[in-house]
Amino acid sequence: MDEQLIQQVLNNALARGEAPGIAAAVTGPSGTLLEAFAGPNINRDTLFWIASMTKPVTSVAAMQLVENGTLTLDSEMGDLLPELKHPQILENNTLRPATRKITLRHLLTHTAGYAYPFMNPAFAAFIAQQDPKTLPEIGTRAALNAPLMFEPGTAWEYGFSTDWLGLAVEAASGITLDKYFQTHIFAPLGMEDTTFTPTPAQIARQAPLHQRLPDDTLRPKGPAKPFAQHFCSGGGGLFSTLADYQKFLRIFLAPSPILSPASIAAMSTNQIGPLTAGYMGSADPAQPGINVNPGQDNKFGLGFLIYPGKGPFGRSPGSLTWSGLPNTYFWIDPEINLAAIILMQILPAGDTGAIKTYSRFEKAVYAAPQPAGDTP
Repeated sequence: MDEQLIQQVLNNALARGEAPGIAAAVTGPSGTLLEAFAGPNINRDTLFWIASMTKPVTSVAAMQLVENGTLTLDSEMGDLLPELKHPQILENNTLRPATRKITLRHLLTHTAGYAYPFMNPAFAAFIAQQDPKTLPEIGTRAALNAPLMFEPGTAWEYGFSTDWLGLAVEAASGITLDKYFQTHIFAPLGMEDTTFTPTPAQIARQAPLHQRLPDDTLRPKGPAKPFAQHFCSGGGGLFSTLADYQKFLRIFLAPSPILSPASIAAMSTNQIGPLTAGYMGSADPAQPGINVNPGQDNKFGLGFLIYPGKGPFGRSPGSLTWSGLPNTYFWIDPEINLAAIILMQILPAGDTGAIKTYSRFEKAVYAAPQPAGDTP
């Protein structure tokens, strides 16, 4: 691993306009191996909205409850959450009762049947037919009361599953998700800067969101706003820092104080059988879908996408990965005992410039030291 090369990747991305600010790190089981930054006021303590990188944290919380016997992977969620007792499936633009029950395993693996309306054209079309006055505000708990797209356990689709998982953690533990995270995950790991509701001091060091415009320039949008005043979104509500999230990633590299090796192994193992994971569509014809690790028979564990083979830059088979809407990314490579993270704040998800930066960063992590003068 060449620290100078990685820093050059970030500097070049900034110069090319691929990203306005970047924080990146590689960690081993015992601590940080390197950190690199580019952009004004970007450092290890800059606050980022990590969006769907909340999902693995919520998954760990659920696995803690499985480990202590409060829940089982095949617990029927309708017994815990009445809203899930009689799910409806959207089929040919009409609703019908589901014949299968939603389980905890389904929520953990995105096989419950939930989608996101901005990713599923059929779901978006169904919503468009409703009276706008009756539609719940996005970011509220009521917005989760959505139909399923398929029978639980029969397909993989990215959607509201982990938000329902967070509500299951609340119902099973008897405390709100923010309090559960603080008591059972953040405090034991020393994560002092990961929260659903940033303080004024944290907001003062928050990286602003940027929007990619049609002319390929980036427009500042200001800092992302929390929506925890409605509910603690286990699917996308957290803010964190480069320093803090590394502490979370390290629980998958070394014995952890918050989760057993058996639970880590279960999270890191294919839990969807012959199904393939990783494609996320788009309901906007002008915005293409996103395919994580395209062309591969990707699997999904209990909270992570699993690489089935060796990545193009050297990522090992069995590596775990996920990302967040504003182009925040991580992967965990247990075979060589490292994890890497790169944080940006750019919309839309899958921004071309951000993806180029992420790919060059990954390539540099696995690269041998470069001769002086080479440009990534």
